[in-house]
Amino acid sequence: MNGSLKKTLLLLAAGALVFAACGRPDKTKAAAKTIRIAVIPKGMTHEFWKSIHAGALQAARELGVEILWKGPQKEDDRAQQITVVEDVLSRGVDGIVLAPLDDRALMRPVQDAMRENIPVVIIDSGLQGKDYVSFVATDNFRGGVMAARRIGELLDVDLCSAPLRKKPHGRIMNVPARSSIVLSWLACY
Repeated sequence: MNGSLKKTLLLLAAGALVFAACGRPDKTKAAAKTIRIAVIPKGMTHEFWKSIHAGALQAARELGVEILWKGPQKEDDRAQQITVVEDVLSRGVDGIVLAPLDDRALMRPVQDAMRENIPVVIIDSGLQGKDYVSFVATDNFRGGVMAARRIGELLDVDLCSAPLRKKPHGRIMNVPARSSIVLSWLACY
């Protein structure tokens, strides 16, 4: 995912949370309270999540909100991610942006947040149920179609009419041949 797309997705998520938080009752009665949004990635070490963190910080500066960035160290620690969600709920954040590690395990903590009128935006991977205000993710299939068409343009080849090489009995000859089938299928979609 390129930088501008990441920024757009984060701005959408942050904007949805800011918009949803505006309708919440003011717990502190402070007129100039800074909105605090917890951004909870799937993990803290992968480069992808580091880029999401950078985008969240940039969106926070542009929107005038505070970001609380916290997540599990590893991308397979569901229990720690649940604990992080519960922790940010106890801190009284105004909204949560969550990339759930598991489409079921995070349902209860998200339901708890919504019950407390804390809007949740789900990013990257889906979550079962409807207890969140928005879902923002990349359409990987559409991205594949766009990439295949661009490869065809760069190679100056009409992938929709390019002949595909196959062995007898329909077996594909090699990796490039398999790739050409995938590219042709995607480009013609």
